[in-house]
Amino acid sequence: MRAVKWISSIVAVIVLISALVFFGNFFSKNSSSVSNTHNNKTAPATTKSNSKKGIQVTSKNDNSSYQTVIKDGRYLTSKARGVTASQESNTFNQVSFEDGLLNFSKEHFSTSKYIFQEGQFLTTNQANEWLSRQSDDNKDGLNPRDNGKFNNERNPIYLQSIEEQDFMTKEGNNLKLHGIVLGLAMNTQDTYQKEQYGANFTQDISKDDRIQQGQRMADEIVKRYRNINGINRDTPIYVVMYAQAKDDSLAGGNFYSWNVSKTGDSLSNWTNIDNQTVVLPMQESTTDDKSVSAKLNSSFVNFSNNIEGFFPNLSSVTGQASYDGNNLKGLIISVSTQFYSATEIESFANYIAQSAPNYLPSGVPIKIKIEASTGMQAYLTKSADSDKYKVTILGSY
Repeated sequence: MRAVKWISSIVAVIVLISALVFFGNFFSKNSSSVSNTHNNKTAPATTKSNSKKGIQVTSKNDNSSYQTVIKDGRYLTSKARGVTASQESNTFNQVSFEDGLLNFSKEHFSTSKYIFQEGQFLTTNQANEWLSRQSDDNKDGLNPRDNGKFNNERNPIYLQSIEEQDFMTKEGNNLKLHGIVLGLAMNTQDTYQKEQYGANFTQDISKDDRIQQGQRMADEIVKRYRNINGINRDTPIYVVMYAQAKDDSLAGGNFYSWNVSKTGDSLSNWTNIDNQTVVLPMQESTTDDKSVSAKLNSSFVNFSNNIEGFFPNLSSVTGQASYDGNNLKGLIISVSTQFYSATEIESFANYIAQSAPNYLPSGVPIKIKIEASTGMQAYLTKSADSDKYKVTILGSY
């Protein structure tokens, strides 16, 4: 009898252990499944890219873009990105400055030969010091000392921001620096306050004064870069000068000259850049049937009318066209809408992708942003060598 009870106890223990193992595996599998579903992924939590150490480069879809740098599984961001001398009130300036600088770089560093790396030599602390006023506490300030005046005799802030782009080649597992492009954004108008939290005042900066101050600063910046560890004496350093638009402008500014230091710390002769930015739709007072942008303005108006007919609850459709002389270099369009439905946004974006080639120019890069008061909802892009628009819906799965 005792033997039977003993055997029964052993069987019960075995059954209990089996049940625990079964349910333990069951809950473990389901817990993993819930985690992956929540992240909308089927891959393990630790991805292959995040486990990589060292330097890698991205792939690219076409020859119009650069391969970029990844370090330890993450995109290598600029060390001084976003540092400005004062608050940037005109967001158009930032877009046209960064896009135009990259287009300039493509003319001097081939996308098929070089790898693009966000600026890694100028640090955030250095950028803050350089963009500040010179003072007893800051000998490295590039903007002039505060002379204490509050009228047109005051010393304005000339240099608003510095953008660095590095161009590399891959040699084995390492990257080698082959050139640097520096964009210097110069103010055409300085906004200031006579007292903290007080009213804003503006001071216009003459063209001659801006150019003279910009060239002086460019010389000094190149000398400082030559002293940074990792930059050789014969590494080409290109400097591109950009005139910021005023705060109330509906378009960004323009690049107006460039120079290069091929060796040493001196710059050669400056080369003028004939750039201009046109806001679309153009005002009737500025529209000339013979002007370069008149045909584009007409096409843009037809495009706007077409999409407003499809979705009549649009707030506005505006554009920013960039020209190099008489040649259109690119177009950015902003569509403001009140859409909230995901299906509305997707239908509208797809409609734009189908109709845009019938109205907008070919042979140039175009970006179309669809925005609401809550932020950007979608964007469309096309490269210069294609008429097909790629649609990206933000927040979709």
